[in-house]
Amino acid sequence: MKSISLSLLISIFMFSNLFAQELKDIKLPEPQKTGGKPLMETLDQRQTTRDFNNEDFSLQEISNLLWAAFGVNRADIGKRTAPSARNRQEVDIYIATKTGIYIYDAFSNKLKFIKDGDYRKYMGKQDFVSKAPIVLIYIADYSKLGNDLSDTRKAFYTGTSAGYISQNVYLFAASEGLATVVLGAIDHNKISELIGLSNNQVVLLSQAIGYKN
Repeated sequence: MKSISLSLLISIFMFSNLFAQELKDIKLPEPQKTGGKPLMETLDQRQTTRDFNNEDFSLQEISNLLWAAFGVNRADIGKRTAPSARNRQEVDIYIATKTGIYIYDAFSNKLKFIKDGDYRKYMGKQDFVSKAPIVLIYIADYSKLGNDLSDTRKAFYTGTSAGYISQNVYLFAASEGLATVVLGAIDHNKISELIGLSNNQVVLLSQAIGYKN
């Protein structure tokens, strides 16, 4: 009888831990796909801004931002708002916030929990990075590109993909009156270590975004 009770307690404990871990994932509201400024006006106002205040984004704003960056816009064929070579969709968007690091799952419209804590300051070498409420990190998964490409071609394809995505973020920021800046001067090894990337994953760029100071 005691052994049965002990087994039951262990099962409950393990289930509780698993459930608590799953609760750290964040289901985002459906992105709002209408509104915003006209395209030509948005292009006219597209700019790099490094001066942020620390006002938080709502979940709706995060959902809109990430959908604009690399969300699913043709669900029936699995296509997205930014192109990728051979449609491999090899770039993942990680998000560093005040409370943790997440990865954007575009197909379930969810932030999947990676790590607790505020690591924004490690996502760039400038002081302003830690003031932005969100820092996006673009990470390529070379395993999605197959084995028929050289590392040089993989670097070219993934860099191009990250460029498309980051420009989408710039246009979203201009449309919404936000501040953003892409960062190439980053500690790739430190970011890889913090997130716990595999040998097939490569840190490309980061991008801070927030409200203008």
